[in-house]
Formats: sequence, structure tokens, C-alpha cells
Amino acid sequence: MAPNTLKQKFTETEPLKVLHTDVTQIRLRKDKWGYISAVLDQVSGEILSYSISLSPNKLLILDTLEKLKQNIVPSLKPILHSDQGWHYQLKYYRDTLKTMGIEQSMSRKGNCHDNAPIEGFFNLLKRECLYRYNIDDLTELKNLVAKYINWYNNKRISLKKNGLSPVEYREQSMIF
Repeated sequence: MAPNTLKQKFTETEPLKVLHTDVTQIRLRKDKWGYISAVLDQVSGEILSYSISLSPNKLLILDTLEKLKQNIVPSLKPILHSDQGWHYQLKYYRDTLKTMGIEQSMSRKGNCHDNAPIEGFFNLLKRECLYRYNIDDLTELKNLVAKYINWYNNKRISLKKNGLSPVEYREQSMIF
């Protein structure tokens, strides 16, 4: 089990150094579930990668990490924080992070506040978008999530981020 490197100290000021990940589920019609895996930058709030599936399996997690590669700056020595979900404890996950040059950090058991940034994002995604629809299938879920994340990353402003969107905040923060 990985250590809890963050210990609820969400004090990082440089984007792309501390990331959070988790999986959430959303009910689809016909008694099916859709699963969304995402990675969020703690400083900007930007969603750096995500994947959607009908199962919370290894492929969902690996696809999320594969998409994350384009947004990783190995020289920043990023930390990826998660809860203690079973997939984050398996060897394939730990090995993939190591190959990517990412340090793994895990929440304490049963403490959702340790991973509050990604939990907060999933709350917004559901309240501002997904709960407004009766989603028929995975294709519809993927379309809704793609549109929302594009809007969230590029248009949704935050007073905590000086009235900027997550992408604008990251870009402004990384100007030297």
C-alpha cells in the first residue's frame, strides 16, 4: 500500500505536480451502470485525462493513465493521489505509475476528504450535467461527459482561480 503523501495538505501552488484520481459511477437506463475514471490537477482543477466504461476494470484505469501521459511533465516529479480502491493497489497500476515517473499516494481507509479535489469534481459533473438526463447508453454518457469536461476545463470560471477557467489558470501559473 502506498503512503498518504498528501495528508490533506492541498497546498501545492504549481500545476501538474499533484494530481488526484478516482472512479465514479452513474446509473444508465435498463439497469446498467457507467463508470468514469478521471485525473484532476490539484492546482488548476483541470481534468487532465478521463475514460468511460461499463465496467470499473483494469482497462478503464490503464486507458485513463495512457491518456494522462500527454499531460505529464516527468521533471516535475508528479504525485498521483487516490483512495484505496482495489485497482489502485494492484501491481499493474503501481508499475505503470513507476514507468511514467509518477509517485503514488493513497488516502487513509474510509476518509473521502483525503481525495476531496476529485470527489468535488465528480459532484459538480453529476449535479451540473449528468443528473439532468436519463442516459440511455455508454455512447450518450461519453458524449455528455466529453462536452462537460471541455466546458469545465475551458469555460467554467472559478472565483478561487481569480475568475479563470482551469486551463487559463494553469497557463497563467506556468508562465515564468
